Amino acid sequence: MTTNIKGDHIAALEKQYRICLINSLIGYKPLNLLGTISEAGNTNLCIISSAFHLGASPPLVGLVMRPGRDHNDTLNNIRATRQYTLNNVLPDWFKQAHQTSASYPSGVSEFDICGFNEHYVAGFKAPFVEQSTVRIGLELRETIPMEINRTTIVIGEIVEILIDDVLIDEDGTVDHVEAKTVAVAGLDAYFLPEALGRLAYAKPGIEPQELNRPG
Repeated sequence: MTTNIKGDHIAALEKQYRICLINSLIGYKPLNLLGTISEAGNTNLCIISSAFHLGASPPLVGLVMRPGRDHNDTLNNIRATRQYTLNNVLPDWFKQAHQTSASYPSGVSEFDICGFNEHYVAGFKAPFVEQSTVRIGLELRETIPMEINRTTIVIGEIVEILIDDVLIDEDGTVDHVEAKTVAVAGLDAYFLPEALGRLAYAKPGIEPQELNRPG
């Protein structure tokens, strides 16, 4: 039997049920650890599932930050230093990554509490995660306050990419299966992706054609 939940019924759902339903409804989402540092040198790490591709020229990535709070170190750090990192989550570390979502006091580093190691590159302030295989350094380009729900869209330009050569196909595509990148559905359900195949550029009147992977 198909359930039809209309707008007014959605609003009337029990709060936690509604949160779980809406968060998991669109399916699998990218999972990243967002690394920042304050002007005073205090690091911060939090798990996010809201990152999205915005463009390749310039290379832009957006993400959605929850409504600002006084102790929201992540957003405060991004605005202050204008640099931050996105790091994939590996299977052996998904529980520790989940723990970074806990509401620790301002100034407490989730790197330390949750067992992750900081990794730095010359000329870039924000910390990368040593236990990641795909690491992206970004510089803040724009923040957009959303009046509808008080979230903030953060737009950054990719200025650093740390990744093993073997994880990039000949055409530049990152192999996230080989990278062991974890995905998430909803707030707390974690998955490993499985490759179905790659298809050639779609054109009218031509049946989808599978691409042969090198080697």
